[in-house]
Amino acid sequence: MKKDIHKKEDIILLVDEFYQRIRKDDLLSPVFTFHVKDNAQHLKLMYDFWENVIFYSGNYAGNPMSAHIKVHSETPLQIQHFVRWNMLFNETVDALFTGKNAELVKQKANSISAIIQLKII
Repeated sequence: MKKDIHKKEDIILLVDEFYQRIRKDDLLSPVFTFHVKDNAQHLKLMYDFWENVIFYSGNYAGNPMSAHIKVHSETPLQIQHFVRWNMLFNETVDALFTGKNAELVKQKANSISAIIQLKII
């Protein structure tokens, strides 16, 4: 039975599963493989990011916009990249969790994705 996202371990499960799916995706894998040189460091950053998004932990100190601007300058991102990212993220959340925080993380992810798209495409 699926449960809601309640703690950092849930965030770690979500992020790990999501990035496994990305690594297998024909469209997104080349972008992530090229830009993410230290997977463990990137995953830790993502754990902190999503924990902060959902639980306001204060553990994240980064700038997602500048990171994506850099990626876009080296590997131009298209709308289909964002559509696929959103689809995989939502599918991952739905496969693992159900509840208020699960819906919140999907909503936040889609909002963040939309803002990044507007700024760089």
